[in-house]
Amino acid sequence: MNDKIAVFPGSFSPFTLGHQYVINRAMALFDKIIIAVGSNSSKEYYFTEEQRIQWMEDIFKDEPKVEIRKYEGLTVDFCKSIGANFILRGLRNSKDFNYEKEIAQVNQTLNEEIETIFIITSSEYSHISSTLVREVAKNGGDISKFVPKGIKI
Repeated sequence: MNDKIAVFPGSFSPFTLGHQYVINRAMALFDKIIIAVGSNSSKEYYFTEEQRIQWMEDIFKDEPKVEIRKYEGLTVDFCKSIGANFILRGLRNSKDFNYEKEIAQVNQTLNEEIETIFIITSSEYSHISSTLVREVAKNGGDISKFVPKGIKI
């Protein structure tokens, strides 16, 4: 039996309600979803990798289809190493679509066996981005309306 395994890659700094929405919708499509926390040595993160992973582990602790892992390097290489044939991405708007389309096309060129699947977020989450949530947090604002319960800054 070939399990349908999807990798949902990102920095998730922080993990938002939009991210959670995408995963919840994708659970009906896949046997397993690996939330792959990428690390980029040239990028500074507002939240530690350990903190981000712990938040997601807490959020999905009762969901056996979801697993959180960290990875480095090309997403398609990570997918191949764990037997995943799908990359899962969320789209909020046309700007996301154009950016994600380019990445999906490069990934397809690198490994044509891995398919990118897009899930469009609900309009109630389309304005939420990790960048904006970080800005609210950095300036002492309340982020509770943008992130799942349990994420506290």
